[in-house]
Amino acid sequence: MIFSSMVKNQLEEVSLKSAAFWALLIVFAMWLVYWADALFLYNFYELGVLPKQLRGLKGILFMPLIHASDDSKHILNNTPAIFFLSTLLFYSYRKIGFKIFVLSWIMSGLLLWAFAEDRGVYHIGMSAVIYALAGFLFMSGIIRKYFPLQALSLLIVFLYGSMVWGLFPTNLRISWEGHLMGLSTGFFLAIYYRSKGPQRPKFQYEIEKELGIEPPDLEAIYKQKLREEEEREAAIKSTPQIIYHYIDNKDTKEKPVINPPLDETVL
Repeated sequence: MIFSSMVKNQLEEVSLKSAAFWALLIVFAMWLVYWADALFLYNFYELGVLPKQLRGLKGILFMPLIHASDDSKHILNNTPAIFFLSTLLFYSYRKIGFKIFVLSWIMSGLLLWAFAEDRGVYHIGMSAVIYALAGFLFMSGIIRKYFPLQALSLLIVFLYGSMVWGLFPTNLRISWEGHLMGLSTGFFLAIYYRSKGPQRPKFQYEIEKELGIEPPDLEAIYKQKLREEEEREAAIKSTPQIIYHYIDNKDTKEKPVINPPLDETVL
């Protein structure tokens, strides 16, 4: 129990170096199987997904690790893509990155097995997972409305926008159905886990709304102030006015004071 808790905390605090390490480990496992395919006589392609066939179910687990031994371009094209996308995933979505990767691995293979046309051919390669990660990183950055993740979405479009042509049956040796199932998986996971992982910082009014604190009605406050001002002006108009008249002493001509006559008295 303690060990699992420690592992969980370590996975949640993924640095860029550790994210790149996990991505490099995936690339190493992919090349190790490719080397074994060239070394042994066993037909490794039979570990791929064979749609709608029970013996093809094992490909859900092994398909991403298998690449065409007679075409080195297959694994060479997938190596930088899976390394770059998985590093971005583990670093940008630290708390759910590993879960998203595992679900992309399993769900893309499962959807491919269930919905692809049974033509008797095996589907192999990491391409389905690559499309799933690209789809997740692109869609998640859009719906979260968080600038760093939106910038990541634009980067994905810039680097892997041409991947859209892989969704069409242009080449018989290219599993366009695997690409489509992978992209669909990435979009679904981005929507399903939209509330998990990094989120856009919330504004003050959004936090108050969640806490049930009603924001101040600025319009009502403004109207109340107008009413108070009108009542104050009306009160002033209804109050009787007292008019004061001032006399300027400079303009007033005072007569000289003469000694008043003595009253005539009888002595």
